[in-house]
Parts: sequence; structure tokens; C-alpha cells
Amino acid sequence: MRVKKLNDRLMCYNFDMNFDVFAIGIVFIIILFSMVLHEMAHGYTAYFLGDNTAKEEGRLSLNPFSHIDPVMSIIVPLLLFISGGPIFGGAKPVPVVQRRLKGGEWGMALVALSGPFVNFLIAFVGFLIGYLSGGLAAGGYIGLFFKQLVLANLGFMIFNLIPIPPLDGSRVVYALAPDFIRDLFNRAEKGMGVFLVLVLVYIFGNYLSIFTSSIMVSILKFFYFIVGIK
Repeated sequence: MRVKKLNDRLMCYNFDMNFDVFAIGIVFIIILFSMVLHEMAHGYTAYFLGDNTAKEEGRLSLNPFSHIDPVMSIIVPLLLFISGGPIFGGAKPVPVVQRRLKGGEWGMALVALSGPFVNFLIAFVGFLIGYLSGGLAAGGYIGLFFKQLVLANLGFMIFNLIPIPPLDGSRVVYALAPDFIRDLFNRAEKGMGVFLVLVLVYIFGNYLSIFTSSIMVSILKFFYFIVGIK
């Protein structure tokens, strides 16, 4: 019961702050920070597995302009925040040459998983710091910062693991899938790319929010369990 109350408090968005410019600025910084580390994780994993394409193209950088996609990295997440829903989005895909990777398709799957894994780590570390410092229970901008640091990164992780090209989840499925599925994924990514994701968000936005929120609640229960709250 206590976990449910804490989850409800954490999942409750501050609607009265949604049009506060400073609040939007805080969320904007969280989005940029999270997206940059997500994409750098892809690049560094590929680099350690033998592909230096991302390094050659300047994608192992903390410069957000090297990674952000104006629509998926900024507009979509901010609109979701203003509307009061779970935040999710994406960034420009890190260039990876699969034939250079150790492990081939499985190496590609590891590269894909590294981004969502970093978002999970950010969310967990943010949760621990916020819980131990009292920031998660605080009101105002401090509470907003810790809540959105946790929730936005969980949202990025969950959304990017959806197995639809060009999201990270599709790379994992690609490594396991038969040839006809791989061919379908290749056609979808080359033909539609990020447009396919935008269509998904537009048509199934409400369902995505429900799906994302339900998984967030389960993960938050796990976080509370780790700190000793049942």
C-alpha cells in the first residue's frame, strides 16, 4: 500500500507547472542530457566492439547538436510533458557499420541495448539520489527535476525498446528474427524511417501512454523494493 501511494505521488504530473517557462526549461535540459548519453552509449559500445564510424563522425561527443533530432528529441517530448503524459522520444540514429562489429548481428543488438540501458541507469541513480535527499518528495522545481529525471528516462527506455524500425528494440529483434522479418524491417526503415514512429505516436499515442505508464509503475515498485519499501 505504501509503495502504491509513493508511486501515485511520483507518477502525478504537476499540471499547474506545465506552462511555466522555467519548468519547461528544466524538462528540456533533462531531455537533452538523457538523449546525449543515450546516443553516446550506442557510439561507445560500437567503438569497443570494433566499429569507429561514430567516432569518425563526431558522435562520441557531449555536444547535443551532434545527436538531437528536432522533432523526436525536442518537440515530441515537450508536447507530451505539456499535455501531462509520459515523456518519450528519440534522437538521430548513431551510424554503425555492422560488418565491423565483433559478434555481427549480436554485436548490433548490444549496441542497440546500450542506449536504453543507460536511460535505465540514469533513472535509477536519479531515483536513489532523489529518494535519499528527499528531492522526490519535494514540491516545486526540485521535485519536478527529480520526478522528470526518473520518469523521462524510463519513458525513453521503454519507448526505444519497442520493436519497430528504427527504434532500438527493432535491432534486438533483428538479431533473432528469420530472414523475412529482417527484410521487412529493412524495407520499413529505408522507406519510412522516423516517419513510421511519428505515425505510431499519432495513431496510438493514448495506448502508448497507458502502456508506458504501466511499465513505469512496475519498474518504480522495483526501485522502491531496492531501497527497502514494500
